[in-house]
Amino acid sequence: MRREILVSATPQESWVALLEDNQLVQIMLDRPDQGRMVGDIFLGRVEAVLPGIQAAFVDIGTEKAGFLHVSDLNYEDEDLEDGDDNGEAEGDGKKSGGGGGRGGRRRPTKYPSIQENVQKGQTILVQVTKEPISTKGPRITAQVSLPGRFMVYMPYSTHVGVSRKIEGRDHRSKLRKMAKSIVKPTTGGMIVRTVGEEVTKKKLGNEYGRLHESWTKIQARAKSQSAPSPVHREAQLISGVIRDLFSDKFDAVRIDSKATYDEVKEYVEGVDPELLERIHLYDGPGSLFDKYGVEEEIQQVFQEKVTLKSGGHIVIEVTEALVSIDVNTGRFTGKGKKDPEQTILKTNLDAAREVAKQLRLRDIGGIIVVDFIDMESKEHREMLVHEMRTQLGRDRARTKAYDVSALGLIEMTRQRVRPSLFQSLTSICGSCGGTGRIYTPATVVRRIERSLTRVASAKDEKLIVVRVHPEVALRVMEEEPGLLKRLRGSTRLQLALRDDPRMRVDEFRLLAGPAETDVTDKYVAA
Repeated sequence: MRREILVSATPQESWVALLEDNQLVQIMLDRPDQGRMVGDIFLGRVEAVLPGIQAAFVDIGTEKAGFLHVSDLNYEDEDLEDGDDNGEAEGDGKKSGGGGGRGGRRRPTKYPSIQENVQKGQTILVQVTKEPISTKGPRITAQVSLPGRFMVYMPYSTHVGVSRKIEGRDHRSKLRKMAKSIVKPTTGGMIVRTVGEEVTKKKLGNEYGRLHESWTKIQARAKSQSAPSPVHREAQLISGVIRDLFSDKFDAVRIDSKATYDEVKEYVEGVDPELLERIHLYDGPGSLFDKYGVEEEIQQVFQEKVTLKSGGHIVIEVTEALVSIDVNTGRFTGKGKKDPEQTILKTNLDAAREVAKQLRLRDIGGIIVVDFIDMESKEHREMLVHEMRTQLGRDRARTKAYDVSALGLIEMTRQRVRPSLFQSLTSICGSCGGTGRIYTPATVVRRIERSLTRVASAKDEKLIVVRVHPEVALRVMEEEPGLLKRLRGSTRLQLALRDDPRMRVDEFRLLAGPAETDVTDKYVAA
């Protein structure tokens, strides 16, 4: 499989696209006004402690206070176990561009109460693990960690782990032994990252020393400042991607900005000079994203309906509570009508691959429910779950897919660290309020009728001009030509209808008196 990283950078925004065999599989965006926070470390002040939910709200200087759960406090290493029986970390414990997770440590099964560890007004050093999303503030942890190229440094721990994505028991054992020889009892633990698979002891030791020095500076900065205040900013998008992702598993990095190209080359030369020849400056005609068809694919991530190669399609709908995905055969009927089970299986397997791709591409997280086409065969259901989990295994975000439920659904979760691409690039429609639907002209006419009845009941107005969209006016003239006459008789109002192409189809205004004073809000129900 050919894998490439495309970087498009301007002072206003930075885009990073990941391609697999020339197909876009992930897109990331960073804008200065969006304020990426994951991985940032703050000196915060505890605003409130809530024993009922075993959590605290911490003021870190953002619009909404950070949410700190009791499970995200620091605990002694003897209270913790390794990520599994081999003592390996669960992945790298990071997402690109920062993290701040709990590394490879398993949380204890029972915690002391939150009020025993945290008090209102207390200052505490915390790290952001999840961006503010919708109405929720940032998720934070006191288990601070610093990501490097080859390792994740954990200053409050002496734990040593190795990424599960590094294969081979003997090789992992060798890396763990090397890491343990570097870690000192009072200087912090580490997780060897997937990129550090072939790292030398010298490189690992140098990075451990550099991160430990950074932590010392962070502590000094925290002591000299008053809460709430930031004490450390995580690497920006492009720097984070190159640090976390770029390895010999990628064939090329293509960058369209000379300044960014120089920065990336300088960094890679210091940490992995063998990769320098894979970094390319794009200076061809047109944009880099247009050349590789990325711009067109970005537009498609806003569509609810996604066509499958088999001819079927999936429909993705995002709600406040969860994401629902429906699978349909569409026009696909298979090679014949004698074996519909095979047709359904092929569509479902095709959909499983597309669902996994779309989750990465749109950066959708949280609870996800996929309604696959019902299958009678237990073997086919097991094949579907296996395919779903295999495809999700290529996702850097943590995912978990459950078996097919009694209703034929596959329920799953995907790590949500920041708002999805759809949320980042769009805003709620002013016409429909985010529902995706607006009132029909017929419905608008009935709302006008009810509003005029309220005007008549109030007996405050005599002359009303109703201003509407031309489509609504046309509806009245063609479908209900006697409406105004009937309303004049029933309300005893002097009525006039006026069209205005600047208005929305589902909008109307009531203008009263010779001065045409807008009285809509007074008589129209919300």
